[in-house]
Amino acid sequence: MKKVKLFVALFTVIVMAMAPLQGQTADEIITTYLENIGGAEQLKALDGIKINAKLNQMGMELPLEIYQMKDGRTTTIITVQGMTMRDQTFDGETFWGSNQMTMQPEKKDAETTANFKLNLNDFPDALIDYKEKGYTAELLGTETFDGTETFKVKLIKEPHTVDGAEVPDVTFYYFDTEDFVPIAMTMEVKSGPGKGMVQKITYSDYQEVDGLYFAFSWNIGVEGQPQSAPLTIESIELNPIVEDSTFAFPEPAAVETKN
Repeated sequence: MKKVKLFVALFTVIVMAMAPLQGQTADEIITTYLENIGGAEQLKALDGIKINAKLNQMGMELPLEIYQMKDGRTTTIITVQGMTMRDQTFDGETFWGSNQMTMQPEKKDAETTANFKLNLNDFPDALIDYKEKGYTAELLGTETFDGTETFKVKLIKEPHTVDGAEVPDVTFYYFDTEDFVPIAMTMEVKSGPGKGMVQKITYSDYQEVDGLYFAFSWNIGVEGQPQSAPLTIESIELNPIVEDSTFAFPEPAAVETKN
């Protein structure tokens, strides 16, 4: 009889421990997250976001200006030793950036541009209306991430094309089980020098901006490697007024010919 009572007691403890997980679904976690940071409708009402930040990379502090607009236009302006360069810039038609060696603007290839355009409807958050976009989300369970208990959610988006082959676009989110906000994201790098590596971005220091909450501290790195690039956000401006020239690909100046 004592053994039976002991088994019942242990079973009760196990059930109670599993209750938080069994009572949650990926959809419920995502819905709670969006509510906690200000609400999906308030986020969908945004026309754009401007972020001023500083990125610490290999001991260098690089000022950044990041613009993300509802219509898909975006750019990241980086200042390096007094010089400015662009990264991940889209003007509505052309996807381009600065060549890090020549500092000259270069258009991205057709495959990279097509992959980028697949994400145009993700502003300001890929998780908003994810089902309507054709994405799927799956709760994989709980996992301790950097000492914090989290819900691990797998988000599958439209597949991308890399070197002519279709590859899945998968991101793993780690939601704090108390606050229901992401403290990290991981995803496999599909192309470039880091192909096959797992990129890890951690988030902290959530602050309010006009009724919405954003993580003001990021840490960008690769799983299994000690080096990372901390990014500190200094300010966020909602619905900024931005000139079209901020995103436009600079066409080469016409060369005058002498008669």
